[in-house]
Amino acid sequence: MKNSLIQALRIFVLFLLLGLGAQAQENWPDKPVKFIVSSSAGGGTDMYARMLAQSLSELFKQQFIVDNRPGASGNIGASAAAKSPADGYTFLVSANTSLTINGALYKNLSYDAERDFTPIVRALGPLVIVVHPQSKIKTLQDLIDFGKREPNKLSFGSAGTGSTTYLGVRMLEEKTGAKFLHVPYKGVAPAYQDLLAGQIQFMMPDVASSLQLIKSGKVIPIVSEYKTALIPGLPSMAEAGHPDVNTNSSFSLVAPSATPSAIVEKLHKEVMLITKSAAFASKLESQGLIAETETLSGLFLSMKKERDNYASFIKRNGIVPSD
Repeated sequence: MKNSLIQALRIFVLFLLLGLGAQAQENWPDKPVKFIVSSSAGGGTDMYARMLAQSLSELFKQQFIVDNRPGASGNIGASAAAKSPADGYTFLVSANTSLTINGALYKNLSYDAERDFTPIVRALGPLVIVVHPQSKIKTLQDLIDFGKREPNKLSFGSAGTGSTTYLGVRMLEEKTGAKFLHVPYKGVAPAYQDLLAGQIQFMMPDVASSLQLIKSGKVIPIVSEYKTALIPGLPSMAEAGHPDVNTNSSFSLVAPSATPSAIVEKLHKEVMLITKSAAFASKLESQGLIAETETLSGLFLSMKKERDNYASFIKRNGIVPSD
């Protein structure tokens, strides 16, 4: 009799806890939510995070706070988010370096992007090859021809060996047989300084970080990964004959993998509605970004495919991080 009462009490407590858990998820968020951002303030990742945070704060009438944790190619912020409680109140906003690239570059990461995170939404941004206004390189074919005729004569700057600004050029080399001299920097800004000074000959950054320099005529774009309304008339890689060179810069909102699925699905649904609004879409477009509209499962598979492609490319080219 006593054992039966104890068992019944345990079952009652279990159902009570389950009920409270379901109610908490239904009422989410009932306190401030934190977005850990794996880069410093002012960059593309931070910009995307703040756009989401502002819109979600207005929607849910609850604070969504941006917490910048830069360093180690995004690994510091990603590691902090992976170790955070999976209660729906801490998320990660990161570029694809720490979510689909770094796992193949670094041997002893303290997190596993595929295992430790559930993707929620993502925005893509094309990379663009830019040159100095006085450069004799006017087209992508000019660049390829020079790189094949005089290997390692033209130098390019990047934000580091693990960055898309580096991998994009290396993929172009692999597809065309051209060879260029790599000059790594501690970010895109110092690389731009040397490009403007003529110390390097070209770069392959994202459109958002290049736009003001392009509009002012300080750098000249010769090709973009895909068509962008921000630079009318600029040919895409496909139009230039190289559709298989594709290393999009992207920014993703992900959750620690044990986060309740009800919260993940709710956040995905609401962000999808936000990104379809004309106002938010206009903000994204002004930064050269395009919101992906995939389902949760579709986004997971897309990021897995990207992760596998990068891993294969990095392995067969013997790429190691520069930092």
